[in-house]
Amino acid sequence: MTVTDLVSYEDALAAYDPVMGLEVHVELGTKTKMFCGCSTTLGADANSQTCPTCLGLPGSLPVVNATGVESAVKIGLALNCTIAEWCRFARKNYFYPDMPKNFQTSQYDEPIAFDGYLDVQLEDGEIFRVNIERAHMEEDTGKSTHIGGATGRIHGARHSLLDYNRAGIPLIEIVTKPIEGAGERAPEVAKAYVAELRELIKALGVSEARMEQGQMRCDVNLSLRPQGTEKFGTRSETKNVNSLRSVERAARYEIQRHAAVLSSGGTIIQETRHFHEDDGSTTSGRVKEEAEDYRYFPEPDLVPVAPSREWVEELRATLPELPRVRRNRLREEWGISAHDMQSILNAGAVDLITATVDAGADSASARKWWMGELARRANEDGVELAALPITPGQVARITALVSDGSLNDKLARQTIEGVLAGEGDPDTVVEKRGLKVVSDEGALGTAVDEAIAANAAIADKIRGGKVAAAGALVGAVMKATRGQADAARVRELILEKLGVEG
Repeated sequence: MTVTDLVSYEDALAAYDPVMGLEVHVELGTKTKMFCGCSTTLGADANSQTCPTCLGLPGSLPVVNATGVESAVKIGLALNCTIAEWCRFARKNYFYPDMPKNFQTSQYDEPIAFDGYLDVQLEDGEIFRVNIERAHMEEDTGKSTHIGGATGRIHGARHSLLDYNRAGIPLIEIVTKPIEGAGERAPEVAKAYVAELRELIKALGVSEARMEQGQMRCDVNLSLRPQGTEKFGTRSETKNVNSLRSVERAARYEIQRHAAVLSSGGTIIQETRHFHEDDGSTTSGRVKEEAEDYRYFPEPDLVPVAPSREWVEELRATLPELPRVRRNRLREEWGISAHDMQSILNAGAVDLITATVDAGADSASARKWWMGELARRANEDGVELAALPITPGQVARITALVSDGSLNDKLARQTIEGVLAGEGDPDTVVEKRGLKVVSDEGALGTAVDEAIAANAAIADKIRGGKVAAAGALVGAVMKATRGQADAARVRELILEKLGVEG
C-alpha cells in the first residue's frame, strides 16, 4: 500500500467511523533510573550509565524510585484518575536487543491510576472529553542504532549498536479508553489531546516532555467501522510518533489507508507501523502481540506500592493551576478572544508571553513581538519559538525601549535580529549598531528642511490642504535618517514648517 493507494479523506469518512486509542509514554525527569541509582543525564558516553540492575545481570535486585511513584500519582490526580490504594509491578516478557533483561518491569492489571479524563479544546473552541483508561509506571528500553541501509531501520542494516544508558529510565504510560464520536475531527482531537497532555505534564514539573528528544512519545491506535455499526474494527498501532503535527498526520493517513483496504475488500492486519515524517505515510512494522503473548506475571523482586490516602491528598494540594484553567485566566487578563488564545497555544507561546509580561512588558506588546516578528523568524528557521536564542527578559527590554521612544518598530526588529545573531543583549545591540531613534530636534529639523526643499511640489500640495501628501515627505526624512527618526514627530515638524494644521 503506497500513498497513491489511499482513498480521499472525505470518502473515507462518508463510509467509515474512526475509533482511536492513544498511548502516550512520558519520560520522567528524575535524577536516577526507575529501579536503580544510575544517572539519567542525557548525552553521556554510550553504556556509561549502567549497572548490574539495569543490565539485568544475575543476582541484582531492583528498588523503586520514590520520586517516580510521586510523579505517577501527580499525573494521575491531574488526569482526574482514581489512585490505587494498592498496586503491583509486573514482568512483561519479550526478547528485543534493547531490553537487556528480556523483560520490561511494568504494571499490568493493577495500574497506579485509572478511570480518569482530560478535557481538550479544539481549534474552534469546542471542548472534547478524552477518557483515560489508566496511567501506569514502567521503564524505558535501551537505544538501538542501525548502521548501513537506506532507512536507518534494522531492515537492510549491516549491524546495530546498542546503548543501554536509557534502559531503566522511568516512564509513565497513559492509555486512553476508545475515543469515539470524533468523526472527521479525529486527527484534530488526537493532536489536541497530546498537546494538552504535554502542557499538563510540563505544568506538573515531572518532565520537560520534549517530543523531539523522545521525552514524550505517542502510539496512535486506529480502527474503522462501517457507519452506523457498533463493533470495533481491527486496529493498527503507529509507534513512537514524536510531534503534534505527526500525531495528526498519522491518524489521518491511517484513516485513509484503512478505508482503502476495506473498500477494496481487503482485511486490516493488526500490526505495529512506522511513521515517516517526509511524506506522512506509515509502513508495516511487526504483527501486534496481544497481552497474553507477553506472559505477564507479578514482579517477585518488588514489593507492592500502597500510597496512603493522606499522602495522596497532600500531593493533590500541591498540584499547580492546570493548563486549561490557566489559559482561561490569562485570556481574560489579556483581553483576547478564544481564537487568539488558541493561536498562541498552537505557536507554543503561552509561557513565553507570560514570562515576558512577568519581566515588565505589557501583554499586548509581548504578544505582538512573539506572535509577529519572532514567530516569523522561528518559521523561517524551522524551529520552535522557545528554541530561538532570545529570552523573555530580552524581549521585555526591547518593548521597554520602544515604549520610551528609544526605538521604533523598524529599529526594534533590527535589534531582535542582532540578539538572534548572538551580538549581545538588546542594549548592546542598539549601541553597536547605532540603532537609537534620532530625537535631537535640531537634527530632525535639518532633515525636514532638506526634504521640503528637495520636494517643493509636494510641499505646495500640503500647503494647499492635501495633508495626506505629508507621507511622502515623512518617507524622505525616514530614508535620510536610516529609519531612526520618530515618524510621528517628523510629521508634526513638516506640518509646522509648512504652516498647516494637523
